[in-house]
Amino acid sequence: MDTRILSAQAQGAIDEAVRCLGAGGLVAVPTETVYGLAGDAMNGQAVARIFEAKGRPSFNPLIAHVCDLDMARQIAALDAVALALAERFWPGPLTLVLPLAASARVHPLVTAGLSTVAVRMPKGPASEIIRRLGRPLAAPSANRSGRVSPTTADHVNRSLGGRIELILDAGPCAFGLESTIVKPEGGELLLLRPGAVTVEEIEDAIGLPLRTASGSGIQAPGQMASHYAPAGQVRLEARHVEAGEHLVAFGSGRVEGEEKAASRIDLSPDGDLREAAANLFAALARLDAPDVERIAVMPIPRHGLGLAINDRLARAAAPR
Repeated sequence: MDTRILSAQAQGAIDEAVRCLGAGGLVAVPTETVYGLAGDAMNGQAVARIFEAKGRPSFNPLIAHVCDLDMARQIAALDAVALALAERFWPGPLTLVLPLAASARVHPLVTAGLSTVAVRMPKGPASEIIRRLGRPLAAPSANRSGRVSPTTADHVNRSLGGRIELILDAGPCAFGLESTIVKPEGGELLLLRPGAVTVEEIEDAIGLPLRTASGSGIQAPGQMASHYAPAGQVRLEARHVEAGEHLVAFGSGRVEGEEKAASRIDLSPDGDLREAAANLFAALARLDAPDVERIAVMPIPRHGLGLAINDRLARAAAPR
């Protein structure tokens, strides 16, 4: 299969994406977080192709992307807490795990057979595509399962070129980090995946503490132990560099043996967590090469966006 790449700003590009999706095809679409591999969430064959193209386990649910609250209500039951979160953070990088609406027509593969569905309202071209299609899009990150998430069209093409019909190129993603996933449950808010909206922002907006979900079951995307991984081994909290390691740095500080590093990428020379989040997957993608066997990552603070950055790094470093 030949994968076409179109500029998202080109005349007719959005129309072409809608035609492709309406025919059961797959389109990599840019969002404010990462590029998503989109298929019609109500078309079982299209959703199955998403799993096939990514090599994704079928027990791992997908996010259903909507263009407005009316579409969200067609597939999910939103209580007062969910509505308050949607009004504050949608469109934007927040995903809500909600009970399936009684009349929901999303294919069971999207929910991995669960009684809940993960819902998000993205910004940018994806929103317009969904509006014109008139149906939600199932859209995990547009990469092979478990590998580094894509923040540019080139990242997508390197991972999925020849496996999907179309890539819409809108340049680098603004956040460069996936959405935060939360689940309103019994008057509480459960954090299922930290992401581009911080815990502090959510708690300030809703007036409820955010509790980290317990248990080993997968309730949402991005909860696999090994995920977002480059080819080489990743070592975290590195306070020294061993000969031949490639260093992922943060801030202006130096670490022992840095002169031995095979290469050095600084996520943010100024120690800015938002800049580091935006650069994280691009840095890992640069190091996702057969000749890069070992990667050392300097410590990164565990507050604000640092929580999400460390979550992705922990999964990248997990045994495979």
